[in-house]
Amino acid sequence: MTKINEIVQVLDKFAPPMYSEDYDNVGLLVGDRNAEVKSVLITLDITQQVIDEAIKTGANLIVAHHPIIFRGLKKLTGANEVERVVMLAIKNDIAIYAGHTNFDNIDGGVNSKICSKLNLQNCKNLDPKPDNLLKLVVFIPETHLEKFRNAVFMAGAGHIGNYDRTSYNIEGIGTFRGNENSKPFIGKKEEMSFEREIRFETIFPTHLQGAVISAVLNNHPYEEVAYDIYPIKNKYQQVGTGMIGTLPNQLSETEFLALVKETFGVKCIKHTNLKNKKIKKIAVCGGSCSFMISKAIAKNADAFITADVKYHEFFDVENKLFLLDIGHYESEQYTKDIFYNILTEKFSTFAVNLSKINTNPINYYC
Repeated sequence: MTKINEIVQVLDKFAPPMYSEDYDNVGLLVGDRNAEVKSVLITLDITQQVIDEAIKTGANLIVAHHPIIFRGLKKLTGANEVERVVMLAIKNDIAIYAGHTNFDNIDGGVNSKICSKLNLQNCKNLDPKPDNLLKLVVFIPETHLEKFRNAVFMAGAGHIGNYDRTSYNIEGIGTFRGNENSKPFIGKKEEMSFEREIRFETIFPTHLQGAVISAVLNNHPYEEVAYDIYPIKNKYQQVGTGMIGTLPNQLSETEFLALVKETFGVKCIKHTNLKNKKIKKIAVCGGSCSFMISKAIAKNADAFITADVKYHEFFDVENKLFLLDIGHYESEQYTKDIFYNILTEKFSTFAVNLSKINTNPINYYC
């Protein structure tokens, strides 16, 4: 028997909620965490049609990219679409989970999927986020260093880009004196001790702090563990807004438009003027990311794919890159595959289905 909370924990581990934007509303929005999962329905948006589909298929958990409760609810009277959807979900014991900007910002999330669909190579975050890394410093006897180090690395510390198990180790002398109630691992109580120790340093992402500290305390031999946690201003390369990579081969602007149109199944693409330039380096940002135009230009992107670009923002490009607006729904449509792959790889005791409802509220006449 799988409970909804187990699903939530798996999704939150992949894309920690703390990596969502401040304005966002992610996680379990409706439902009982302790309810048993019957089946899961995955969608980009939640509408009354999607709720009806969940009822028809027997799904009691909907996993969506866009949160149905976004600006907050003060009443549930059915006065608008959001209230009616939430009421219908509650009435039919259907839980709702939203993975939004945390799945946008995480490596392997929405923008990684866009890069994968375009077969981009050497992909990196377009704008990595600061203040998401911490440094651990621990003082430990050399005899216990290897076991301790392995435990801390297993907890998730020590990752820098393409490298793992990274640390710095300095040998020195530690001093301490235990009182009459102490139980020193080495030395004697109420006597000054001078012990050869290793200063062990490594880094870890902030969302792993609990796991890393547990590894420290459970694998250190001292009665009182001496350790420090420092905030780091370095940008965390695995978390950020947008991504940038390169095409296997450079394309003309019209060839690139054709590739994007076919890849995302779009009927129309809004774009800046054709300048007869070759396209190789591509920046992408699913959803409303026109605010990232300057970042794409600063990273010397030849083209930038996003959505919801305003009229005057096309002027802001100043011919410095080829800007494409492919539509909000179209840019994020493959997010459903991310949820599906995570859940089907982890669980096999219930059905996971992709919604067949096209929730795109925008239609085109081309």
